[in-house]
Parts: sequence; structure tokens; C-alpha cells
Amino acid sequence: MDKEHKASIDGDQWGRCVAEHGWLWDAASAPSSTTLILAHGAGAPMDSGWMNDMAARLAALGVNVLRFEFPYMAQRRLDGGKRPPNPAPKLLECWREVYAEVRRHVTGRLAIGGKSMGGRMASLLADELGADALVCLGYPFYAVGKPEKPRVENLAGLKTRTLIVQGERDALGNREAVEAYSLSPSIEVFWLVAGDHDLKPLKASGFSHEQHLAAAAGKVASFLQ
Repeated sequence: MDKEHKASIDGDQWGRCVAEHGWLWDAASAPSSTTLILAHGAGAPMDSGWMNDMAARLAALGVNVLRFEFPYMAQRRLDGGKRPPNPAPKLLECWREVYAEVRRHVTGRLAIGGKSMGGRMASLLADELGADALVCLGYPFYAVGKPEKPRVENLAGLKTRTLIVQGERDALGNREAVEAYSLSPSIEVFWLVAGDHDLKPLKASGFSHEQHLAAAAGKVASFLQ
């Protein structure tokens, strides 16, 4: 790790920034110059069990992970009321603000991405922001039951180096449907056998959820480093 990068993420200023914004920071347990801003999905917060697990796995593999919440989820944390995600323009505005603030403090490689909706929103901004890489965990290629109406227009011309980790039986993007789409050559899709939207496989596959999560984290870490 270069000294400039280490100082920029370990200093008091960065610690205060994370605390003031209510973000979560998982520092890499090994020397690293790569940070991933990881956004949550539509229905679960930044500290859901799935998000906590993935952030911990990535940090153990040498990736710094910064988590934040979109406005609707942050409000839900305050009042406990369930509400739908903000309109896309608001979600994208939040992403831009978070990225700009993190970029001020982190001097190494900075990637963006997220679980499901969080990753999709990141994909809409990756080229604009000039992110070093994009990571999507369970990409929502279409609404449940509507593979004939794919949400992939932005993925056809995406220039940012991208990794999509997808379960083969994901209800929002199964392998048969996704492999028929025209995706940018900058995108690599990493398939997990019989995995669902949370990357959990069928028991009959011979794989466990633990194995798939470990494989996903390992792939992401090697991709980013």
C-alpha cells in the first residue's frame, strides 16, 4: 500500500467523514489500494446480513468497502416505516454525492457497485463518474416474470470494466435470458450454478450458499485487484 493512499483512508478526517454521514467502512485486512463503494438493494439496508457478510468477505480479501444508504432507506431507519425506493433521479443524485465525497478522501482505485438495485443504479453512472470498475451482485435485468422487457439498454454501450455476479436461476435475470442479450464487451458475467437472486443455490446442485458467497467474494476481489 502506498503511503499516500494509506493516510487518506486511515486518517481522522476520513473517520469523521464516515461517522458524520452514517456510512459503514470495512477496511481491508491486507494491504490494498482498491476501494469499493457498495450500495444496498431495494428491500434491505446497508447492514443487512447479506451486505454485512459480503463486506466482511471482501475486506478479508484485501478490498476496502464503503457502504451507504439511499434517502428512502435512511428515512426508514429513522422512523421504521416501510417505503418504496426513491425515483431513479434521486437515487442517482445520491450516488453522485457519495462518490464525489469518497473520491476526495480515497486516492487509490475506486470502484462502484452494489446488490441488485444498488448495482443497477451504479451501472447507469459508471461511465459518467469515471469509476475504475463496476461490480454488480445479482443484477436486476428485468422485473420478476418479465424477461421480455429487459432493462439492459445502458449495458450495451457501457465502457467501464464491469463484473456481474449472477445466479443461474435468478428470478431477475436467469442465465438463459441474459445470455440472449447484447451486452458490452467490457462486461464479464460470472455465473453461479443454480444460484438465486441472493446467490443461494439449490441443494441438488451440490453447492452450498457459503460456497457461492465465498466464490463471489473471491471473484470480485481478484477482479478489482
